[in-house]
Amino acid sequence: MNPNADQLWRGPRWALAALLAVLGMLGPFSIDTYLPAFSGMATSLGATPVEMQQTLSAYLFGFAFMNLFHGALADSFGRRPVVLWGIAMFTLASAGCALSQSVGQLVFFRAMQGLSTGAGIVVSRAVIRDMFPPAQAQQVMSQVTIYFGIAPALAPIVGGWLFVHLGWHSIFWFLTGVGIVLWLTNYRYLPETLEPEARQPFEVRHLMRGYWQLGSSPRFLLLALASGVPFNGMFLYVLAAPAFLGEHLGLQPTQFFWFFVLTISGIMSGAWLSGRLAGKIPPKKQIRHGFVIMLVTAVFNLLANLLFDAHVAWALFPIALFAFGWALMVPVVTLLVLDLYPQRRGMASSLQAFIGSSANGLVAGVIAPLVMHSTPALAAVSLGMLSIGLVAWIYLHHRWPEIGRAVQ
Repeated sequence: MNPNADQLWRGPRWALAALLAVLGMLGPFSIDTYLPAFSGMATSLGATPVEMQQTLSAYLFGFAFMNLFHGALADSFGRRPVVLWGIAMFTLASAGCALSQSVGQLVFFRAMQGLSTGAGIVVSRAVIRDMFPPAQAQQVMSQVTIYFGIAPALAPIVGGWLFVHLGWHSIFWFLTGVGIVLWLTNYRYLPETLEPEARQPFEVRHLMRGYWQLGSSPRFLLLALASGVPFNGMFLYVLAAPAFLGEHLGLQPTQFFWFFVLTISGIMSGAWLSGRLAGKIPPKKQIRHGFVIMLVTAVFNLLANLLFDAHVAWALFPIALFAFGWALMVPVVTLLVLDLYPQRRGMASSLQAFIGSSANGLVAGVIAPLVMHSTPALAAVSLGMLSIGLVAWIYLHHRWPEIGRAVQ
């Protein structure tokens, strides 16, 4: 924690949480906004559904790759420069998407968006731990998750309206405008929270030593799997939204927002409860509660889809409850990851995001196209994604029982 944290931010804590949440929401916002326009974009560009799905996977793989470096750069050069350069690159890439005349060009600029948006997510986590002790950091992380949920809920509404009234190009011009506003706001308000004497040398040997330290740590890898992979149990449905909502549930593009509103409400409720529990119960117990909720919900969702045809009257609610369980436990797991190696918080945040986003990219590019036309298959893969994280957490719990035991 920065010893001068009180002097770096004199405003209310919720305002800093909102600023950091806006950084974190840029990535999912740039995904959810254009989902309602998928079919129209495919027609306009002469693209197949599989080619359109690659605009998602290109973004996610670019996001995963650059996440390896955002944190290391932030540990060496400071938090502010990495954020500002990332937003600037995102803004230019969004303009490139708006000007694309073929699906190949769109895939390229979507990859450029992915390479840049991770800066906000990775660095914002490190800033929180720079500024606050553990219990307060969990509260702020929970507040960030709450604010983070608002934008993806609004994104498909905005995207659907822009697509219907102004065409799909307007969606990316809108994202260009968002990037400009974010850059100006962060240039004005984002504090530099990493002291010069705490910065790590930007040398290949030093960086490789850091990557090896974290990458060879079983505790780090298990925590990263426990936090990152279960997210795909919910994110799979976001990626498959055009098929799941349009084909299976019969919703129009302008009605997609119901899915996002319910899912994000689950995230916001879980994050709110996580913040309320900070410092009151052991982190390990809170994580267990989150996994139990996700497991029960995922099993119910699979059974329901095997026994009944999916219907909008019930099919959206298990996903929202799953999101609640994930948001209840993920702020705690993220802080455990960051506190394993305090001197390399940026790099730890990077590698955690890399593992999660690599799983996202695999699901988007390979798994989602294979299962999105079957609701039982979607439910089965969702349960499988959760099971990977659950097994990782159970093994960690038995191998290192002291992790997360004490109330902070």
